[in-house]
Amino acid sequence: MNVPNFGPGTDPATLRAWAQTVEGLGFDLLMMSDHVAVTPDVAEQYPAPFYEPFTTLSWLAGITDRIRLGTTVVVAPYRHPLVLARMSSNLNELSGGRFILGVGVGWARQEFAALGVPFERRGRLTDEALQTLREVWQDENDYGSKRIPIWVGGNSDAALRRAVRFGDAWHMLRFTPAWMRAAVAKLPETGAPALAPRIALRLTDKPVLDADRLAGEGTVDQIAEDIAELRALGAESLLLDPFNGDPQETLRPEAAWKALATIADIRKDLQ
Repeated sequence: MNVPNFGPGTDPATLRAWAQTVEGLGFDLLMMSDHVAVTPDVAEQYPAPFYEPFTTLSWLAGITDRIRLGTTVVVAPYRHPLVLARMSSNLNELSGGRFILGVGVGWARQEFAALGVPFERRGRLTDEALQTLREVWQDENDYGSKRIPIWVGGNSDAALRRAVRFGDAWHMLRFTPAWMRAAVAKLPETGAPALAPRIALRLTDKPVLDADRLAGEGTVDQIAEDIAELRALGAESLLLDPFNGDPQETLRPEAAWKALATIADIRKDLQ
């Protein structure tokens, strides 16, 4: 489950309730997103308060028992690679080896400017960060002896190439079923990363028949069919994203919890 860590309805009590709900329903993974400076381009979509993911996930690690924790996705150029390696390793150790590092290149030009990071170099900076992470996690050292799984986020061909080169999984983000079929066809015959897509979670009473319907949108039957198809296409992990673009949704988390409980009820049929 992708848990909103931003917006007017988000506070420590709500984040705690999210974690306890997701783990209590038997799900395996809780992830959250990353922004450092809530500049106007960020705030338009993800307004403050915005809880920093490493800090928040470290806290949630202490109030959960078994659920894996991760980022969807950390913007790699925002932090020095050794800082990112240290924070990730510490969080992995503090959580008992439950951390997954999802990484992306970022999109918010104003935020890059506020942090003094060149927007035009974000792809190269991400590649350099991933290379550094692999090097410092290769051998046992003070960054942690067990290498943390890396999910490379993004839907572009560049993201796929980056996932093949550096990642344990390609973490595609919110797409149509047709897009996913085409994306799988692009995978190399050898050396392909695992698939760990993030899909929508928007439960409706009536079928959604639009051609641009996102995977995870629609009736219970439609969502079940999407999940079954993704599994057939090779997805090993699947992240559900309940945020559909309106920050006011964060004031009503119960709606997302109800949808998640519905998916939990049909999990056995999907396995």
